[in-house]
Amino acid sequence: MGLRDFTLFDVIARNARLFGDRTAFVCDGRRISHGEHLERVERLAAGLADAGIGIGDRVAVLAQNSLEYVDLYGAAARQGAIVLPINWRLGADEIAYAIADGTPKMVVAGTDYAELIVSARDKFPSVERYHAFGVAPAPFRPFDDLVGPAPSCPAADVPVDAGFVIIHTAAVGGRPRGALISHAGLLAAGLQLLCSWSLGPDDVNLGMLPLFHVSGLGLLLGVQQAGGSTLVQRRFDPEAAVRHIEADKVTLFAEFPPMLGALLDGAVKAGRDLSSLRVVTGLDSVETINRFEACCPGAQFWAVYGQSELSGMATLAPFRDRPGSAGRPILLTNVMVVDDLDHPLPAGQVGEIVVRGPTVFKGYWNCDADNAQTFRGGWHHTGDMGRFDQDGYLWYAGRSPAKELIKPGGENVYPAEVEEVILGHPAIAEVAVFGVADAHWGEAVSALCVCRPGQTVSAEDLIEFVGSRLARYKRPKHVIFASALPRTAAGAVDRARVKQEHGAAGL
Repeated sequence: MGLRDFTLFDVIARNARLFGDRTAFVCDGRRISHGEHLERVERLAAGLADAGIGIGDRVAVLAQNSLEYVDLYGAAARQGAIVLPINWRLGADEIAYAIADGTPKMVVAGTDYAELIVSARDKFPSVERYHAFGVAPAPFRPFDDLVGPAPSCPAADVPVDAGFVIIHTAAVGGRPRGALISHAGLLAAGLQLLCSWSLGPDDVNLGMLPLFHVSGLGLLLGVQQAGGSTLVQRRFDPEAAVRHIEADKVTLFAEFPPMLGALLDGAVKAGRDLSSLRVVTGLDSVETINRFEACCPGAQFWAVYGQSELSGMATLAPFRDRPGSAGRPILLTNVMVVDDLDHPLPAGQVGEIVVRGPTVFKGYWNCDADNAQTFRGGWHHTGDMGRFDQDGYLWYAGRSPAKELIKPGGENVYPAEVEEVILGHPAIAEVAVFGVADAHWGEAVSALCVCRPGQTVSAEDLIEFVGSRLARYKRPKHVIFASALPRTAAGAVDRARVKQEHGAAGL
């Protein structure tokens, strides 16, 4: 360990010294103190070391949230390993691709996903060991086999800028890219949350976002830095969530549509008290935010702009400060808006959002050409468009034309990925995929399709065709058929006209 290094494992060790008897995590009725968490992490780290997992080795995880999942993050931090969390909402081929892309030495899976892994084993030959959070077929061994009776190895010498997690982002050019995020990036992101929200040991986070998502992981780690606790939900359950908020005095959580609305409905139905809440952040409609703040007058909804590539958030502010904006740059983050030549733009003009600071990721895994483009000029080019107003509030203006992004329920969907699948249907000659407003999910996937001469397919069949090949949330919710796609003078698909003429599909 270097003189000036401090890693995510050091947070765990520090909490055990300072807050040893206080609750660190709660899941499925089990309550683990900070002291107990350190012991669990050290025992698991010894098992990883015995299994040959060391600095820079990847461990893939495909599972619902659990205490063991949290322990694995901690043990990886201690040993310098890199966690490769897989989105369990993806389709089988997408899951296999993400695992193969990260070339892990070990795969850990929940019982529900073990057979999928077994069926695709030949696609990731780098894997040497398989372990499961429960009963699973061979070659899986119980996860408990990795947990020793007592710590038996020294902590690895891990620099603070070492990679800690690879989160696969949506597919810009048809294939996802793994964003490598460091200890330093996540620590800086957590410190910004501590300062913005005055987090402390009494704060309780409702961890209902999945641990493969940077928001779910980042908020858990940020509250951990403050010495607070997280209630780990296996997956979002509004009835259980409102019960926990009342019983455990939850103070904060992050959400995506339609989670907050479902919580408010659940609280009304069950007569639950949500008054302990003081901070909620994420994305949601004005109507839902108004309803939340009316229900919880002591709480604030915080508007945000962020990415996996930014270890979480880049801008943040109470929604009421400037309704409709994405907040202002937070303490350790430089944010600028630039034109097509990467020149800074003045307030009021829309351009690409670029970011510089300690939270910027280390790069896309094995994508040197993409990294050179993304990091040109010493800034991370987000591919997102926006503008600043005179008071420094960022106003999000969608994706750049080359990287348009659709976000149903907080997930990322790139049109190119869905278009590639739709064009694989024998009846489809051309397609343009775009996002439309959706009252339930915030945004939905829509597809404008042109059929081949003499061929037809129903919207329902085409939706199922996509759903059988990609994650279900990537399916078009709306399919529109046309005789031709609008084009620019240069012959390219005019995506602006597509959205202008057909963007009301979700309303």
